[in-house]
Amino acid sequence: MTDTRLGFKAMCDRFEVTPRTLRYYEYIELLAPEREGRSRIYGARDIARMTLILRGRRWGFSLEEIRQWLLIYEHEGTEAQMRAFVDLADRQLADLARQRDQLDEMMRELKALRDETAGSLD
Repeated sequence: MTDTRLGFKAMCDRFEVTPRTLRYYEYIELLAPEREGRSRIYGARDIARMTLILRGRRWGFSLEEIRQWLLIYEHEGTEAQMRAFVDLADRQLADLARQRDQLDEMMRELKALRDETAGSLD
């Protein structure tokens, strides 16, 4: 990892999150910055974790799933974390496929109704 250290505002700016979001991630123990007086200092570990948190959110994982996944690394190591990720990813991919099928069906229904309605206007 690098020797990168960011303050609170720099961390918010780098990841394009609000101060409230960053404080919440600390509150639920996803991040644990160092303290220098009243200042928070985010090191390479926090930066890497934030990257993983935001990826997980983008892929639809809950914050609790992400928190549990990060804890696996701390308690059981990389291989256990990778196995857990594969399981999480498999479940999420199945959920996303179901959602895509539902969206496809809704789009077909909406298009059919739209076409029927447009046809009745002619």
